[in-house]
Amino acid sequence: METSQHKENFAHLLQHFVSNLNTYISTPDGQWTIKGFIDVFRNVYTISSDTKIVSKILEIHLFPKIVQFAEEYGYMIVVADHQNYYPDISFVSKHDPSIKFAVDIKTTYRLPEIPTHCNGFTLGSHGEYFINRESTKNIQFPYHSYLGHFCLGIIYSRANKQDIDQSSPYHLDQLESITSVVRDFQFFVIEKWRIASDKSGSGNTANIGSIQNIADIIAGRGMFSLLGETWFDDYWMNYRKITTIDAKTGKTKVIGNLRDFIEYRNGDLSLIVTKSGRLKTKKSLKEPLNP
Repeated sequence: METSQHKENFAHLLQHFVSNLNTYISTPDGQWTIKGFIDVFRNVYTISSDTKIVSKILEIHLFPKIVQFAEEYGYMIVVADHQNYYPDISFVSKHDPSIKFAVDIKTTYRLPEIPTHCNGFTLGSHGEYFINRESTKNIQFPYHSYLGHFCLGIIYSRANKQDIDQSSPYHLDQLESITSVVRDFQFFVIEKWRIASDKSGSGNTANIGSIQNIADIIAGRGMFSLLGETWFDDYWMNYRKITTIDAKTGKTKVIGNLRDFIEYRNGDLSLIVTKSGRLKTKKSLKEPLNP
C-alpha cells in the first residue's frame, strides 16, 4: 500500500473515532462531564478554566478511548517520553512498525467576542527536529519516520465566570448542580500543515501557529492548504532566516510572512489562502495561542 493510502486510511479511522467522542465527555445539554476534583470526604472542588488545566484533564479523560482505538485497529501507542517532546502520541502499526503517525492533542476555546474564531493553538516546533528530519532532539521518533502529522483538535466554549463558584467545595450530592467550566465541544482531525498560519504561535519560542477561523480549521483551509505540504515545510524550515532587499526602502529585511517568501521563491502568490480576520480586543492581544 502506498504511503498516501496508509495516511488516508488512518485519517479516516481517526475522524470516525472523534465523531463519537462528544457523547463520551458531554452531558445531554453539552456540558463537560468532568465537574471537579473529589476528596475522601466526598467534597467536590471545581476546576479552573485555565487552558493548560483543561487541556491536561481532557487528555486524561480521553486517553482510555484512544487506547481502545489503537487496539481495535492494530496500533501500538507510544506516549511522549517528556512533556516537551513531539508528538503527544505516536501510533505505530503492530504489523509493520515502519508505519507511524504523529498525533498531537490540541485544545482551544472559542472567543466570546467573536465566536466564529478560536484562540488558536501551536502546531509543534519549527526548530531542530523539524529542520533536521533525522534528529531525535525533543521528538519521540525522527520527523521523517512518520507517514503523517495529525492534529486531534478540540474546540470548546468557556462557562461564564459568574456561573462558576470556587469559593467553597460542593458535596457529592450536589454534583448535578455544578456548572462545568467548559462545554459545547467540537472535535476534528486534520493534518497540521493544512491549518497552519505563517506566524509563530507562542512568542519567542519556535512554534508554528495555527489559523483561528473555526470553519476554516474544520475544513483544513489554512494558508498553505492550496500550496501543499512541501511549501509548508520549506517556509517553516526557513522561517525568518532569509533576508532580501525591500523594494520600497532599499533596506535589508527578514522574510517573515508567506507572501514575501513565495515571491522570493518565485512561487504562485494566488495559491496563498488569506487568513480570515480576527477581532483584536485588548484581551485577545494579550493571550498566547494554546500550547
